[in-house]
Amino acid sequence: MNKLIPKLVVEGLSHHYPDEYTGESVHALEDINLELYEGELVSVVGPSGCGKSTLLNILAGLLPYNIGVASVDGEVITGPGPDRGVVFQEHAILPWRTVARNIGHGLEIRKIPEKERNKTVQDFINLVGLTGFEDKYPHELSGGMKQRCQVARTLCADPVVMLMDEPFAAVDAQTRITLQEELNRIAMATKKTILFITHAVDEAAFLGDRCLVFSARPGRLKEIVKIDIPREKRVWADMNTDAVFIAARDKILASVREEVSVAVEE
Repeated sequence: MNKLIPKLVVEGLSHHYPDEYTGESVHALEDINLELYEGELVSVVGPSGCGKSTLLNILAGLLPYNIGVASVDGEVITGPGPDRGVVFQEHAILPWRTVARNIGHGLEIRKIPEKERNKTVQDFINLVGLTGFEDKYPHELSGGMKQRCQVARTLCADPVVMLMDEPFAAVDAQTRITLQEELNRIAMATKKTILFITHAVDEAAFLGDRCLVFSARPGRLKEIVKIDIPREKRVWADMNTDAVFIAARDKILASVREEVSVAVEE
């Protein structure tokens, strides 16, 4: 990881939006400043309603903002763009396309020659462990396979930054553990810069090189917890006895709990 190259930069970002029922202004984010570096996976946690998904939607270009600046490779974010790939909790894959054609959709749009496209698609199918399922349709896949397909499709488009919004929240516990380990392996293989939103403290500590803890609304960057565990050693079978993981997880949990208590009191 090259700590000298920021790929994603957020400076002084604040966001308000009108409540759909009362019309009153809701203060979602307050003065967010952060940098993600090349090849870094950064997790984000915080109490419900703290603005995590609002931040991701702004960075994806899906939500306009007017206070502060967000940029990728120095280019200010003004809308969706190919420099950012997004993986949502819902399976955003096309039901009428096979696994291979879903993954290669972006390459088709860019009119990449078929031979080159097929090779690239197969590489990513192999990377995410879907070999043998190339011709299956989404309804023939498990939830975990659908998410692997979505991750592969995003990676295949070769974005500068990958934005992930609680992508494993809807799967069962065992599948979630498997997908976390798969994402860790993929992060090592691709060296992509990844922002990973989650509500699960264990997941944040397992995946993140750093974990950003957000305060209760309005969401502020309350604390940054660094997790110094080499990616090749991040295997769940070893984590419950890993002192670095346990210390990071407990620190993140304590910080989030403080914010949950504040939110309840208010």
